[in-house]
Amino acid sequence: MRIFVDADACPVVKIIEKLAKKYELSCTLLCDTNHVLRSDYSEVKTIGAGMDAVDFALINLCRSGDIVVSQDYGIAAMALGKGAFAIHQSGQWYTDENMDRMLMERHLAKKARRGARKNHLKKPSKRTEEDNIRFEESFEKLIQKALEL
Repeated sequence: MRIFVDADACPVVKIIEKLAKKYELSCTLLCDTNHVLRSDYSEVKTIGAGMDAVDFALINLCRSGDIVVSQDYGIAAMALGKGAFAIHQSGQWYTDENMDRMLMERHLAKKARRGARKNHLKKPSKRTEEDNIRFEESFEKLIQKALEL
């Protein structure tokens, strides 16, 4: 089992690496050429800056039983389709049971934004220590579940 992280602007990389070390798991951080990442533990793969290039590279690398960390529902859906586990940086697990609903909500929200001709987005709320704790607990449970299989 390996861990793959859609690492462009991912706020939980250090937590992911801490748990990867604890469980002695391989971890790969993928980013585009607009980001510079360094790691003492993880392999860092810098992918060309093309649209969705990191997404497709991540999906091409992951296999059944791997864990994918991404805030992108599309990546998560493709990872689930390959038999991988997927988790959002909030700690929410992506599952076959919740994926259809999440993709539909994303589609409807995008459609509503287009109809309202609003192109500005609300900034996400500032990440708190509680958010990090919630992610760490959820991610560790996911690792344990994946190792059981």
